Amino acid sequence: MNSKVDEFINSNVLEMYRPIIDQFRELVKREFPELKEEMRGGTEKYYGVPVYRFNRIVITISPTKKGVTFAFSEGKRFEDQYGLLEGKGNKTLNLRISNPQEFSDEILRYYIRQAIELDKA
Repeated sequence: MNSKVDEFINSNVLEMYRPIIDQFRELVKREFPELKEEMRGGTEKYYGVPVYRFNRIVITISPTKKGVTFAFSEGKRFEDQYGLLEGKGNKTLNLRISNPQEFSDEILRYYIRQAIELDKA
């Protein structure tokens, strides 16, 4: 795990939403060790946001006051059997989770696999 990501979570994620990110990070560590966790953007004082990279950044995590948004860089190209992806961008689509009980390893695994496969292509 990345200490700068840990610091970001402790400083910027409301405590009630931390289990969502903890579950996500545990899933990535356990099933997608090929993804590199890092911080992107920001300045020395502000770290930016956590991202997950295969060849390129495939997932960005953004905490909000209403939950956690997982932005999939190539989300517009995904199959979406769950109908959970949102967004109006040309490429990126988002999965928003506002309740830790809504987190599903199966659903996140489905989207993460697609993100990696599209990045490999």
